Amino acid sequence: MLTKLRFLAVLLMLPLASHAAEFDLNQLLAQLAQTKSAHATFTEKQYIGLIDKPLESSGELAYTAPGHLEKRTLQPKTEALLLDAGTLTIERGNRRHVLKLQDYPEIAAFIDSIRATLAGDRGALEAAYRNELDGRFERWTLRLTPLSSKMLAKVSRVRISGVRTELRQIEIIQADGDRSVMTIDKAGQ
Repeated sequence: MLTKLRFLAVLLMLPLASHAAEFDLNQLLAQLAQTKSAHATFTEKQYIGLIDKPLESSGELAYTAPGHLEKRTLQPKTEALLLDAGTLTIERGNRRHVLKLQDYPEIAAFIDSIRATLAGDRGALEAAYRNELDGRFERWTLRLTPLSSKMLAKVSRVRISGVRTELRQIEIIQADGDRSVMTIDKAGQ
């Protein structure tokens, strides 16, 4: 009788195991697309070849679907990057720069790696990147490799890691070997 119960338990678990193996980019992006807004804090380390120690910064992130992103750096100096409707606004001190992303396709593709991931926009991701997804919904990593040779000359890879619908880390590896790693803390919706 015990053997039959174990056999039945194994049979009941098989659909769960096969379901876990089926996790793919469509499933991840569909789940991410359900997030309408999120707020988090971040710590970012920039590893630059000419400097012995990484440069560290920290601040706050905000996202409102489908394409409003804010990165407010609070330490060591205040700075704000705001993306909305194809326009990137950079604020540093009393200076304010406004860029129409259509005029800067490499910057647009880079920013879209994060915006499109958050929005669950597969079309935008595939237009600019070859993508590889590893893991399962509980812990995943998405590697994005630029398709454009111009973009690839600047950024060799973007690696986004997450847990369920929360992005936890964004690593950008530049073509010259420099890289930045943003760790996202206290993610909330």
